[in-house]
Amino acid sequence: MDLIRQQFEQAQQVLSEFSTPENYALIEQAGDKLAKALLAGNKIISCGNGGSMSDAMHFAEELSGKYRNHRKALAAISISDSGHITCVGNDYGYDFVFSRFVEALGQSGDVLLAISTSGNSNNVIEAAKAAHSIGMSVIGLTGKDGGILAEHCDVEIRAPKSDYADRVQEIHIKVIHSLIGYIENKMLCV
Repeated sequence: MDLIRQQFEQAQQVLSEFSTPENYALIEQAGDKLAKALLAGNKIISCGNGGSMSDAMHFAEELSGKYRNHRKALAAISISDSGHITCVGNDYGYDFVFSRFVEALGQSGDVLLAISTSGNSNNVIEAAKAAHSIGMSVIGLTGKDGGILAEHCDVEIRAPKSDYADRVQEIHIKVIHSLIGYIENKMLCV
């Protein structure tokens, strides 16, 4: 029982530490960039590894499907096609599985949501570089000290430093839901 209680107390502590006006402002800034891109007819591409890939997929499906309210489908896609990932991984190396997708489908005005709990995932960093090279904005969800990815973000939302990635991911999913709700609200107001 103590182990379970500790999990919830640690999660609550990290969420409390993250819950600042500065972080709320960053989420709003990111939400504005995402909504602006969608309103202009652009799309959102999301990527991450492991649990962060699951978060990237969750983000995209809530926008292209439905979150809380009925509204038109929104242009969002995660880089999660196994055929693409294994092809590029085999032919170019795993560091380029996301950047090749961005090069193929990204356009100026689109936004990349790049998720890395460490901020040091090479393939996510390469995706951010590719996005900037074609005129896309980059929103990063990071942890620890932001890593190298922080340098390549237009807006970086960083979870508090934690010993474990799961605490970072818990903040990321809260941010993702906040962004989706913010975007959905903006789209319903148009």
